Amino acid sequence: MTTTLRPAEPLQHHTDGTRSRRYQVCVNSRPVGAVQLATHPVFGPAVARILDLRIDEPDRGRGRGTVAALAAEEVARDWGCRRVEVTVPAGAALRLATALGYVPRNRGMEKRLGTTAPALPEGTRGRPMTEAEYGPWREEGEAAYARSWIDRGVPEDEARAKAERDHARLLPQGIATPGMLLSVLEHEGAAVGTLWLSVAEDRAFVFDVETGEHFRGRGHGRSLMLLAEAQAVAAGKDVIGLNVFAGNTPAERLYESLGYRTVQHALYKTLL
Repeated sequence: MTTTLRPAEPLQHHTDGTRSRRYQVCVNSRPVGAVQLATHPVFGPAVARILDLRIDEPDRGRGRGTVAALAAEEVARDWGCRRVEVTVPAGAALRLATALGYVPRNRGMEKRLGTTAPALPEGTRGRPMTEAEYGPWREEGEAAYARSWIDRGVPEDEARAKAERDHARLLPQGIATPGMLLSVLEHEGAAVGTLWLSVAEDRAFVFDVETGEHFRGRGHGRSLMLLAEAQAVAAGKDVIGLNVFAGNTPAERLYESLGYRTVQHALYKTLL
């Protein structure tokens, strides 16, 4: 039996500059699933995304998904793409992506919150970031964010452009941006870390948490996360989410110990 992709619609061109197309996954012309492929809205036309890949229940476990994913990669090559990315939940989809050579880049985690804000350790408090602190914090944050992408397969120019663009989009008014809480954690009067929390959407989201280099290994990372939860509860949010880059084992262990669970994995593959 032969598994192929058959276009289910004309090539779509979108206002954000991306293009996409849906395909039927067919076995000897019999539809058994679907694939949607698109170019990336941030990294541009040289990067493809598999937005959806599903095989109908009766045809699962026969290698259809593997062949469909490889066929989608061939389409991406024909589009001139050099890299393909996919976001999947844990389970069979993650195992398939890993088997096909996709490399983990990051994972999304979240935690349900109660109605009582957690207390910070004695001698520790959070306060708003000042204008004087914001400039250096943003400069260092953009550089670190770009490095995280560079270390995980994104070309340097693309990574730096993404870092600059993301910060400009999310913080258009700096520390006064509505829904964005920029905080400094102090312990016994010393600034030991920073927190960037969004409460602008239905759930809270930790965009950045950083313990000062000379204060690591003393539990301040946990205190920063407790501060994030306290601020989220105060804002009336019942879920808090975050992103952690692959390979950041201390952060992963911290989040898991605090009750965060993984909800999705982001992976990438370089197309040869």
